Amino acid sequence: MDGPLSVSQRLGRLQFHRSGKFRILQLTDIQDGPKVSSDTISLIEAALASARPDLVVFSGNQIAGYDPAYAATFCKRHWKKPLPTARREAELEQTRERVRSSIRQFVTPMADAGVPWAVTYGNHDFQCGLSNAQLDAIYREFKGCLNPVITGHMKQEMHIDDPSAPLDAADVCARTTVPALADEVAYACESGTFALPVANEQGETILGVVLVDSGDYAPTGGYGAPDARALAFLRALPAVLGPHVKSIVFQHTAVPQYYQLLKPVAATAAHAVEGYRMFSGQYYTLDDAKTAPGGYLGEGISCPDDDSGEFAILRDTHAYFAISTGHDHRNAFDGVVDGVRMIASPTCGFGSYGPVPQRRAARLFEFDIRHPYEPRTQLLAFGDLVGKPSSKKAYVYGMIAESKPKSEGVNLLHKPTAFSRILHSIAKNLFGR
Repeated sequence: MDGPLSVSQRLGRLQFHRSGKFRILQLTDIQDGPKVSSDTISLIEAALASARPDLVVFSGNQIAGYDPAYAATFCKRHWKKPLPTARREAELEQTRERVRSSIRQFVTPMADAGVPWAVTYGNHDFQCGLSNAQLDAIYREFKGCLNPVITGHMKQEMHIDDPSAPLDAADVCARTTVPALADEVAYACESGTFALPVANEQGETILGVVLVDSGDYAPTGGYGAPDARALAFLRALPAVLGPHVKSIVFQHTAVPQYYQLLKPVAATAAHAVEGYRMFSGQYYTLDDAKTAPGGYLGEGISCPDDDSGEFAILRDTHAYFAISTGHDHRNAFDGVVDGVRMIASPTCGFGSYGPVPQRRAARLFEFDIRHPYEPRTQLLAFGDLVGKPSSKKAYVYGMIAESKPKSEGVNLLHKPTAFSRILHSIAKNLFGR
């Protein structure tokens, strides 16, 4: 190739084109082991060639931390991390090499195309045994990574006794540089939580691209939420970016308010899916009055049981116009709640459950400088860009089981049995799913 696809890569900072456009490609839930599916790589390569994005955002669960390759260092919950021993350190070094190999495979398309990229984390990345900070260090080894180095008072492990206590803005929102782009700055909080300003040709910040670590699991059950530092960062960022700048948030797990985009229906209704945990026992479909045409709901929205207050920050500061999440591999929709645009994206990976292979997709956002907070978005589906998968690794099982209030969703450690395939076939015939 003659030069990088990304105009921002050539300019040395994230910037709108002379045409007034800026493009982001979101990739979520690659969720694979050390040998990443060739179909996943094919989708990434095809999406880059088709979209020619300025920036790629990985929104969590790149690493399937439960993969058998990481069995020796597997950590089911972050608060149950084993004590360090010489043997464990040796095993962790093997894990680092395997994770490094995995990352190399799915970021090489960006390096080859000359497109910068940034990463946040989900509920499975850490399960390989490496913390988000340790994963961050590996990602930064590769060309184009925009994740800032967390140093000084930006402490990943800072303990907060009172989550409701106010935090000084300087402690949670520090200005730093991004070596991968010579003239780009970042506002950093902790590994996986930071902001990247996007400028116009005059260097004025027009748009904020915010990545948030949405947490993994809650000690009380179900999924976690952004920690107190991340929430304080979201409160502090608007003053740093400027009063007229608005931002889009990319994170892994949805907030509970996503359920406001759904319509309660009878369990027997066509395409009805049961809610997750606190919403179990109720069945839903997409609310056509609140969502854009073409979306689909393939599973209950997996969100924290408790409202962390994140949505209220996005809404009440009037500094955030959209949030885009992954995590629910079989969901893809776009709607608005209380003035905040809420987007769900399906998996782009072939190493875990999801929709049929043809519907696994990357999501493209195109921003126009004339109305930068009203981006157009489009799913770039595998079936349209690539065609038929080269392997049968992708599977679509597991989404017909009844959701129990204390369940944690699909057990990804188990491949579908012959019996579960029969159940899935029956459900597909009955409900058209």
